[in-house]
Amino acid sequence: MRLFVSFAALFLSVILLQLGAGGVAPLDALSGLALGFTPAQVGFLGSAHFLGFFVGCWWAPRIMGTVGHSRAFAAFTAAGTIGLLAHMLVIDPYAWALMRVASGVCVAGCYTIVEAWLQAKVTNANRGRAMGVYRGVDICGSLAAQLLIGVLEPASYVSYNLLALFCCASLVPLVLTRAEAPQTPEAPRLRGRLAWERSPLSVAGVIVSGITGASFRMVGPVYGLAVGLSPEVIALFLAANVAGGGIAQYPVGWLADRYDRRTVLIGLSLASVLAALATIAASGQGIVAIFLAAVLFGATTIPVYSVAAAHAHDFAAPLERVELSAALLFFYAIGATVSPLATSALIAWAGPPSMFLFIAAAHLLLVVFGLWRMRVRPAPGERTPYTYVPRTSYLIGRLLRRRGEE
Repeated sequence: MRLFVSFAALFLSVILLQLGAGGVAPLDALSGLALGFTPAQVGFLGSAHFLGFFVGCWWAPRIMGTVGHSRAFAAFTAAGTIGLLAHMLVIDPYAWALMRVASGVCVAGCYTIVEAWLQAKVTNANRGRAMGVYRGVDICGSLAAQLLIGVLEPASYVSYNLLALFCCASLVPLVLTRAEAPQTPEAPRLRGRLAWERSPLSVAGVIVSGITGASFRMVGPVYGLAVGLSPEVIALFLAANVAGGGIAQYPVGWLADRYDRRTVLIGLSLASVLAALATIAASGQGIVAIFLAAVLFGATTIPVYSVAAAHAHDFAAPLERVELSAALLFFYAIGATVSPLATSALIAWAGPPSMFLFIAAAHLLLVVFGLWRMRVRPAPGERTPYTYVPRTSYLIGRLLRRRGEE
């Protein structure tokens, strides 16, 4: 019981962090447009976030090794808070991009520290429950962050100040917990070649997942305004997408554990193409149709990362899993960094539907590549259990590796 009290402090910090640094993406999109930023400049902010996210994933283990978990968490939280508070002091898209790099570093660094703490404290007896709660917290925090857009006024110092307060508040549960900080984990090496050697299809899958998720999260508000949605409806539109992804995890996992994961991945991508087209068709059909399309889009696109990662781990040795998780997240970050800028430019050039046509094209290419890979390589004989993988930090690989070895 005492252990789970310690976990509760970590999970509360995660939720508050999501509401703060994780909630800035939709607010930045609406605020930027209200201040006269172009859609391409708004997309550049999203790309800057994922650049900072990647830097934070790589840097956090090294900072922990220097100053310890609590101090490192405080340092990353301070970076995120500064990035939030500085928004309304300098109204410039390129200055905001630097602030979003700070927010991305904050999110990745803090998640790395939380997952390192969990990794050191869980045992064989409680690992399954702890990871289940952690996944639930991850989804609920993301859902709440999207809903914030409905109550925050764009381009307002008060709105950014409120997010900064949430970010600062995430410090309180972790630094006041009586649980002793764990030993500093060894930083994983970043070996992108390892992921390609184990599964080229998984690399393609996580890149497409990055393209899809970052486009929707970072540029979704631009799309919503372009098709005439109010900020309140945009908030529900984004939240419906996250909810759809959460609902789909169990049935997709059931399929991925019973059938060839390449077939499941190809099926998800085909469904994602249809969901993207359905989202375009629903834009003029009323709010109910828009929400249903968003749920369908989330249900078909969000599980792609977990299925692709599970397929890669089927070919990995136990000692490779941490570095493989790091490599997959690296490729995800590549797709996520490029896509917001590309999709926002497409919206400015060809109109709102072009964002979902771009996403549909990416998934169609994944289908073609998946079919080709099925011809040149047989399915693995033994498979690791399917696990929902939060795209949070490199260290999630250690938690999942231990559970898989059980």
